[in-house]
Amino acid sequence: MHSLTTALVVSAAEDGGGGTESNFLVPNATFFVELAAFALVFFILTKYVIPPINKAMTARQEAIRQEFAEAEQAKKDANSAEAEFKAQIADARKEAARIREEAHEQGKQIIEEAKQQAQAEQQRIKEQAQAQIAAERQQALTSLRAEVGTLATSLAGRIVGEALEDDERSGRVVDRFLADLESLETSKAARNGAPS
Repeated sequence: MHSLTTALVVSAAEDGGGGTESNFLVPNATFFVELAAFALVFFILTKYVIPPINKAMTARQEAIRQEFAEAEQAKKDANSAEAEFKAQIADARKEAARIREEAHEQGKQIIEEAKQQAQAEQQRIKEQAQAQIAAERQQALTSLRAEVGTLATSLAGRIVGEALEDDERSGRVVDRFLADLESLETSKAARNGAPS
């Protein structure tokens, strides 16, 4: 430490040049002016420059903090919206599957009802046709019986040689003739239906 002080003293003496030795440890007028200028600059900086800078930095930090908070909230909102969207999609898929299944069931039910209606209509038409055929057959038999009866009575009268005008007698003759005719057709049908 002593050597450092000695080196400074020598250096100051060389700067002084002319022969007056100045002691650097003793402040001179320049020092006080520099000190006053420094104090003035320091006062101006602390009073007028640094507070607005600090205020701006604090505001900027607060804005950044606020932006981070908003970004975090936006991230949470986005995650929540995404989860809700996925839940809605899943619900929509379930609903679509349920609607498809329901439509499929309704389609099967409609087809089944249509089949039943078609079968009922077919049965009704068949029964109606059978009833109509039976009525026409009965009408044909009645008409045939009347004509055959008239022809048979007339033919029998010619063969026997007497008139068979009696309605009761002619009715019995016609009935017997038709019964013989029906038994003949039945035996013929039985022979045709029997395996050979």
